[in-house]
Amino acid sequence: MKLEGIRVLDLSLFLPGPVLTQMMADHGAEVIKLEPITGGEPNREIGPKRDGMTVYFANTHRNKKSIQLNLKTEEGRAVALDLASQCDVMIEAFRPGVAARLGVGYEAVRARNPGIVYCSMSAWGQDGPYVHRPAHDLTCEAIAGVLSINLGPDRRPAIPGVAGADMLSSMMSLSAILMALLRRKDTGQGDYIDVAMADSLIAALANNMGTTFANKQPPDVSSERALGGYAMYGIYETSDDRHVVLGGSEYHFAEAVLTKLGRLDLLDACKTPPGPGQNPAREFLRETFRSNTMAHWEQEFAGVDAAFAGVKNLREACDDVQIRHRQMIVEDEQGWEHIGLPMKFKNEPGQLKFKFARLGEHTEEVLESLGHDAAARAKMKVAGVF
Repeated sequence: MKLEGIRVLDLSLFLPGPVLTQMMADHGAEVIKLEPITGGEPNREIGPKRDGMTVYFANTHRNKKSIQLNLKTEEGRAVALDLASQCDVMIEAFRPGVAARLGVGYEAVRARNPGIVYCSMSAWGQDGPYVHRPAHDLTCEAIAGVLSINLGPDRRPAIPGVAGADMLSSMMSLSAILMALLRRKDTGQGDYIDVAMADSLIAALANNMGTTFANKQPPDVSSERALGGYAMYGIYETSDDRHVVLGGSEYHFAEAVLTKLGRLDLLDACKTPPGPGQNPAREFLRETFRSNTMAHWEQEFAGVDAAFAGVKNLREACDDVQIRHRQMIVEDEQGWEHIGLPMKFKNEPGQLKFKFARLGEHTEEVLESLGHDAAARAKMKVAGVF
């Protein structure tokens, strides 16, 4: 597999870091998760469980090793640095400055291991006016302006269904880590990576900054191309309180839709800029789709060359034929469903291994590999190191 031989020490919690390191584990990396001595990874207890294990934990921690160390003890810090000296990648997601205060910051690790690729993930980054401001995903989406363009039917900001700041920073961090590992092959030197959730959101707004940059004004969402300003790019209610979407405003898509519905006379309205000029087509589509069920319209538009879809709930999405064909929802031997591999290589594909470490399961194994014999481990345990 692509990352076979890469060893990762992961100190992150919750979503961004764990998703990143799970992807690395799926593609061959050895991931050692260092969990807090008090309670462990919060994902172990958040949300519904199957046979005592939360779905959240299973979706973010497969095929990793788990150790626990008390980094507030001298021996715990020493062990963590010993382990980091044998790793290729280290990831932390504390508030800025915390890793350094615990003695496992980049400079301390680099002194032991110049080749380390060390990634710090945080809400705002490692510097700036907000550096010590507490935040989770929604806070970052508010500051980055994303919530202002994510409006519900009442035209007020709505909580997005995907944790965009978390997931985008996860993928930004993965990309940066892989770049640094690639560069290390030439230089032998590692690097320090500073990824901010808010930065990642701003970087993802390339197609929504038109009015903001050109006119120095926030966008009028109802007149924005990618936010519902086009009649052919919107969400429509059906008679059974479900919804359908038209997701392509290109001329040929509009022509196909209006031909199907017998209203080619509205095609000129679809040629106008996004905004009020599109209203005749938009009002017709609203009235038309409200006249029948989502299932009816899915059947009607089957085979029509238009970016049309019914809005599925998550259960329906998990059972969708395309999603299943792509193995994005897979089942293990006991019938548990899992999220599959989004990156599909022809050569050396990733592998799904449904192994989930108990809290601290590999602590003694890792300590032994670092040269701590049974007597030393027993002494450390009594001292509260793990």
